[in-house]
Amino acid sequence: MPSPAVRTFNHREFPVERLVEAKGNQRISLCLPARNEAPTIGPIVSAVRRHLMRKQPLVDEIVVVDDGSTDGTPARAAGAGARVVSAADVAPELGPGSGKGNAMWKSMLVTEGDIVVWCDADVRNFRPCFVTGLLGPLLVEDDVQFCKGFYERPLDGVRGQGGRVTELVARPLISLYFPQLAMFAQPLAGEYAGRRELLEQVPFVQGYGVDIGLLIDIVERVGLNSLAQVDLGVRVHRNRTLEELGPQATAVLHTALSRAGLPARPDSLPVLARPWREPEIVEVRERPPVAQLPARTARATLA
Repeated sequence: MPSPAVRTFNHREFPVERLVEAKGNQRISLCLPARNEAPTIGPIVSAVRRHLMRKQPLVDEIVVVDDGSTDGTPARAAGAGARVVSAADVAPELGPGSGKGNAMWKSMLVTEGDIVVWCDADVRNFRPCFVTGLLGPLLVEDDVQFCKGFYERPLDGVRGQGGRVTELVARPLISLYFPQLAMFAQPLAGEYAGRRELLEQVPFVQGYGVDIGLLIDIVERVGLNSLAQVDLGVRVHRNRTLEELGPQATAVLHTALSRAGLPARPDSLPVLARPWREPEIVEVRERPPVAQLPARTARATLA
């Protein structure tokens, strides 16, 4: 049986002038979870401020949630004009956390946008169309609630070789357990945007499982017809080694299997065991939906 289609757009369909007009009174937050991204965080923030805040009033705030950087990332982000918060300082009364998904969840607690956009902070060829492309369907199509980016990802300059965890782990899992998601070109893409009202209703996996976890949970909650994907062109970023990709693949595998009803040792965190290396604990704990937090105290702490 053919997989259901996903509404697909190209970033060129959404010139910034059109989006500013369609925005109306909605507020838009751009969030960048970051850990040791000093070489790229400044240019990303500067580009958004220049093109999408000063030149065109599209983005209302840029928030960098720093996840324990040691290379000067917070200073560079602040110097470029972002509001920088430390993940550890956001709502500590809710317990410690770690990883990309935790930083993203914390960003929901310190922003006010009606629409929240996330972009990875390691992109070397960042362009404002990464943001406008994601916002386009949300601002132009009233029934779109969540938009996922996709792109060409060169590996060491060679096209068609990026996305190794996607092709070797995520796509087989989707084909087996979530075939309705098969037409998403980049299910693990870190560039996506959604309406706050929806995002506050779903949990966030703390580590690298956050991308596939959100996609599965959101489709389950609102249906495929409420989602879209956008071609953002070419994305050049820091390619990780196979050794570094192991924990990410483990997190993706665990997250997808748990949502398929096949939890692996749900009483403990998974451990990635490899020959001649110390076993590595992989973060897969989940943060609850923001809407379930008592009195939204975290938002009040840093707002």
